[in-house]
Amino acid sequence: MRFEQVTIIGVGLIGGSVGLAVHARKLAARVVGVGRDSKTLARAVELGAIDSFTVELSAGVKDADLVVVCTPVDRIAEVILAAMPHVRSGTIFTDAGSTKQNILSSLAGRLPEHVAYVPAHPLAGAEKAGVEHARADLFESRITITTPGPKADPKAVGRVEAFWESLGTRVVRMLPGDHDCILASTSHLPHAVASGVAAVTPTDWLPLTAGGFRDVTRIAAGDPELWAAIFLANCDPVLAALSAFTARMADLTRLLNAGDGPGIVRWLTEAKQVRDALGS
Repeated sequence: MRFEQVTIIGVGLIGGSVGLAVHARKLAARVVGVGRDSKTLARAVELGAIDSFTVELSAGVKDADLVVVCTPVDRIAEVILAAMPHVRSGTIFTDAGSTKQNILSSLAGRLPEHVAYVPAHPLAGAEKAGVEHARADLFESRITITTPGPKADPKAVGRVEAFWESLGTRVVRMLPGDHDCILASTSHLPHAVASGVAAVTPTDWLPLTAGGFRDVTRIAAGDPELWAAIFLANCDPVLAALSAFTARMADLTRLLNAGDGPGIVRWLTEAKQVRDALGS
């Protein structure tokens, strides 16, 4: 599978890694980057993530066969709608956003028949942002979730899923609501917890931290604006995940107040069983 032109909108960690992977696997004749900052885009060219760039959305998408939107989740729908009038018939859009229902709701009934949108979420990333940290192997042995609607063009869905597989991922298809509910617990809640642990730790205690603190709080170094957008876009599932977590910590508080050693062991064992099931 090969495209003449892949356009990446938002050439940061994820978008830059898509570009590097496309180049490494020779999946496109050319990769065009679109963004707001010419200096960042020029740096992406230097790093080999894209072949050329423009700050004009219309110019960047007009010859694209595939458009990959890698902006923050609160901008994905508006970017797709803004790009739609400028693309050729048959152009396919996909994205890398970690929420799905909000995007699909914003686009419902507003997509023309001559283009297709196949929502996707590669479960890959890092706490470091920016194209400088992009890697061609970022997606290898990872999962990409797709959430096409019932009216999605099967051919477009197949091409998008084959594209993400070509970057090294295994594709899992599910309903957008299921995606958002699951990711609230497996991705969004961990970031909130990591941020909470980091925030309650006085900075003058940091020299006394070890591996446990660093492991738990590593993802708290992520971009605050990006994560605020994710929390708000997936508000209800995140609130449900936080409620479950709060109840779990309340159980530990109760066990500690009661001096219930065996109960604390059971509490910890239940968590250990889940973590052990994940593997290394």
